[in-house]
Amino acid sequence: ESVLSRSPFALSGGQKRRVAIAGVLAMEPKLLVLDEPTAGLDPKGCAEILEHIRNFQQEQKRTVVIVSHNMEEIAQLADRLIVMNKGAIAMDGTPAEVFSRVSELEGIGLAAPFTACVMEELAKLGLPVQKGIYTPQQAAAFLAGLKGGAAHD
Repeated sequence: ESVLSRSPFALSGGQKRRVAIAGVLAMEPKLLVLDEPTAGLDPKGCAEILEHIRNFQQEQKRTVVIVSHNMEEIAQLADRLIVMNKGAIAMDGTPAEVFSRVSELEGIGLAAPFTACVMEELAKLGLPVQKGIYTPQQAAAFLAGLKGGAAHD
């Protein structure tokens, strides 16, 4: 409400982006395609936009296609990933499947989510790391299970 009476030219870049996305969401499209929807936003602005996208996707049961280089954001939203490289499909699968291929992602210039990278490094150190862990919540649950199992040995 604080921006309703302001000229669009008086809005910040992040506010303009939020208004544009809100306008599109209000039209309740059957398919929503977003290209780097959070580029250039501060962490709070990114979180807000991602939350709106997630709510739209879940409440409206609509398909959302996001083009992004930010795998941390994609990890929060996607149930399927298609990774493109030089105009061809390089990977297609669930986030767990795609993010378990950290080296391949890096080879085509994408950074896997930080958690996936940490889990891969732990596996290299000999920990029995389960494949497909790519969020902090998954990692915490897995590591807590390891700790619990070690306490019973």
